[in-house]
Amino acid sequence: MKHITAIATALTLLSLPATAEQVGSVGVDWVGNDIVIEAVQDPKVQGITCHLAYFDRSIFDRLSNGNWFEDPSNSSIACRQTGPIVIGDIDRSPEGENVFQERQSIILKSIRIKRIFDEANNTLIYLAHATELTQGSAKMSISTVPLYTPGTEAAAQN
Repeated sequence: MKHITAIATALTLLSLPATAEQVGSVGVDWVGNDIVIEAVQDPKVQGITCHLAYFDRSIFDRLSNGNWFEDPSNSSIACRQTGPIVIGDIDRSPEGENVFQERQSIILKSIRIKRIFDEANNTLIYLAHATELTQGSAKMSISTVPLYTPGTEAAAQN
């Protein structure tokens, strides 16, 4: 029974989306608004790190504008190879899969990173975009990681 519990726990942990580690913060004005920079490791592709930048509104800005519970949807992403690339069991469909999600409001808005595998060009595409309950959001940023280094082609085809 202990083995089944350990296996179930391990599988649960493997399916969790990536977590972010804040690596920088830049103050942009005197009221305390910041641009936050986080590092996100792809949980299913070893050797890739994405850096996500987004706006974090201050309490003063929230109170003065009357929009207390959300940050803007703007974000920027850059993904690079930071070690040997080992591709795990990734979704290879055109819709891709979510790698990371972080709330930008109490319940209605989040920033997500989605990975799409462009198999024809041997490239991983990372798309940062906002999700909103109504009207969606056209605010997005994209980064690609080509898989042309020695050893990654064989790993990508497993």
